[in-house]
Amino acid sequence: MSFDHLKHGKYISLVTFRKDGTAVATPVWFAEREGKLYVKTRADAGKVKRVRRNAEVRVAPCTFRGSVTGPAVAAKARVLPESEATMARALLGRKYLFARLSLFEGRNVYLEIAPA
Repeated sequence: MSFDHLKHGKYISLVTFRKDGTAVATPVWFAEREGKLYVKTRADAGKVKRVRRNAEVRVAPCTFRGSVTGPAVAAKARVLPESEATMARALLGRKYLFARLSLFEGRNVYLEIAPA
């Protein structure tokens, strides 16, 4: 599967999984490049901890409030090391003005999401 149906959206629902298998959905901004999605989040966010433990995620288009508006796609996520974050930072900065104005950049990490 691919992320073609997500490319022009503003938000995706990123579903990560707790140790017990419970799904946790979070609406997030994203940017797409070469078939992969990039997401910025706080380093101390629960989704980062869950992705580090279990790379299996699902993504679907959604509204600002997280209401899913299209089909979900199984994917794999990873936390980008700082050495690879520059491209993701630039992509999100081009798509969302507010992403460029982040006051807490040192506390953020970037996730790379690829189709499963």
